[in-house]
Amino acid sequence: MRLGIAHHLGWAVAVAAPANHKVADRRRIELIESGVPAAPIHHEGGPYLLHRLAEPLDDSALAALVADVRASVVRSTSAALDEIATALPEPIVSMSLRAWPADFPEDIALQRHVPYESRADSVMYRQVLAELARDRGWDVHFYNARDVEAEAVRILGERADEVLHGPRATLGPPWSKDHRMALAATIVVT
Repeated sequence: MRLGIAHHLGWAVAVAAPANHKVADRRRIELIESGVPAAPIHHEGGPYLLHRLAEPLDDSALAALVADVRASVVRSTSAALDEIATALPEPIVSMSLRAWPADFPEDIALQRHVPYESRADSVMYRQVLAELARDRGWDVHFYNARDVEAEAVRILGERADEVLHGPRATLGPPWSKDHRMALAATIVVT
């Protein structure tokens, strides 16, 4: 079973499919616990800290906040992945995620500045997803969100419309662009 993820800040669409590409599971998963800031770097804690602080966090305080948020992401995402794995009739062998730049900085002082600050939180979610997948023995594959669906169409040929759009008719809503992207990501692995 292959698992495709189309993530957002704090949540993701997960689609699982075997080699025949028939959707075995699709769901929205929470990637962070309730009440924790979903974008600590981009918004430096946002409303979570707004009532406590009159000025921006220094690098060490922001690093501590990011560590707390990351721990929450690990707990929530791990529970969500375990629920999916338990629900499926076959074991998961791979997870596909949107790629991030290989040279993305780890240093919080760099991440909080342009051009990194608007992407740092998103990269953190993907890094946690990748780490948790590897911890479970799943292969991790990366895709480019701009062309993953077109690449799946190329691979599927005449079956593309049935495979990528058919689940909306057979499973019912929701079946959005995120669902198609996550499913396409499982297809391009082959």
